[in-house]
Amino acid sequence: MMLVPVIIYYIVIHYFPIYGLVIAFKDFTPIKGIMNSKWVGLKHFEAFFNSYYFVRLLKNTLLISFYDLIFGFPAPIILALVLNEVKKQMFKRFVQTVSYLPHFISLIVVVGMILDFSALNGVINQLIVLFGGQPISFMQNQDWFRTVYVGSNIWQGIGWGSIIYLAALSAISPELYEAARVDGANRWSQMLHITIPGIMPTIIIMLILRVGNMMDVGYEKIILLYNPAVYETADVISSFIYRKGLLEMDYSYSTAVGLFNSLINFALLLTVNRLARKTGTSLW
Repeated sequence: MMLVPVIIYYIVIHYFPIYGLVIAFKDFTPIKGIMNSKWVGLKHFEAFFNSYYFVRLLKNTLLISFYDLIFGFPAPIILALVLNEVKKQMFKRFVQTVSYLPHFISLIVVVGMILDFSALNGVINQLIVLFGGQPISFMQNQDWFRTVYVGSNIWQGIGWGSIIYLAALSAISPELYEAARVDGANRWSQMLHITIPGIMPTIIIMLILRVGNMMDVGYEKIILLYNPAVYETADVISSFIYRKGLLEMDYSYSTAVGLFNSLINFALLLTVNRLARKTGTSLW
């Protein structure tokens, strides 16, 4: 009985709407409805693949996701490993609390802080000038957009993401560390040979889930941060879908683009899970 609400949620919110994907193959109009709209096959997919935006959107989405994976994925793991070595509980709790807070700040507030801090007269530029540098117009410079976006993601998620790794660390038997100390292992050796192998299954599962969502760069933060000056490096598939689907009301075209995006995610998930299975840990 406790599972019933969860099952209903997934059926209504996640599975039932899959039927709507059929409009990617139709010239959908709300007046005619899904069933009576004209079937056009792969027309919208071909239009997207042949458009000027295709290469730019795919490149930006992959690059931002790749940078976020390379720099953002290890960050919570490193924080968890560092906190695990801290012996003073008061200091440990303080660091945890401070690192968790950004996760609970509204996205609008976070974006406002980013824009204020990165402005020409913002804190970051004031520090740059203090050390003898020249002010940088971060949000008007397309070369800096990805750095700001990925850096702010790490700041927002590093504390919250470390919780699951701290939980995994707590499951490692203290007897292993005691045996290692008896054998003369220092703290670095204990981390390399006990701590990291102990949380490796958790790391692999989280990596599979992360790669399975690589193409899902959140459009909310993108559209709040970007402007015409940085479209070349900031515009991603999700923001394009938002503009085409909600602003221009081209529902069929935007659904086709979204379906293409989801298929890439699905292919990445299958590939990484198959590779992870060789280590003995996988989703299925």
